[in-house]
Amino acid sequence: MEEGVFMQILQFIQQNWMEWLIALLTCMLGGLYRDMRTRLNEEQKKSTAIAEGVQGLLRESIVQNYNKYQERECCPIYAKESIKRVYKAYHSLGGNDVATKLYNKLLNMPEEPEEKGCEL
Repeated sequence: MEEGVFMQILQFIQQNWMEWLIALLTCMLGGLYRDMRTRLNEEQKKSTAIAEGVQGLLRESIVQNYNKYQERECCPIYAKESIKRVYKAYHSLGGNDVATKLYNKLLNMPEEPEEKGCEL
């Protein structure tokens, strides 16, 4: 009787091995997917934090430049070019607030010291 049960088990395995293999692979792939999804979410959070930090630093640079050149009542062409690059990066990171107003004011300032008595 035991030999008959053993033969039935072997026959069952021979007939259904593909289904068991597919089930095993499905479970493994599901686990890998969950792991990759978790890692991706963590990396996205880090990336967002880095982008927000860089955006804050770029905003601070625009504000500092505005304060500096506002006191002088002019903004030299080389400073405007630098500020344009900073603002482009700032804006591409989603920045669009008070710094935009300051940026526009900086670009409208005279460039030469002789205009409005500006001192560099």
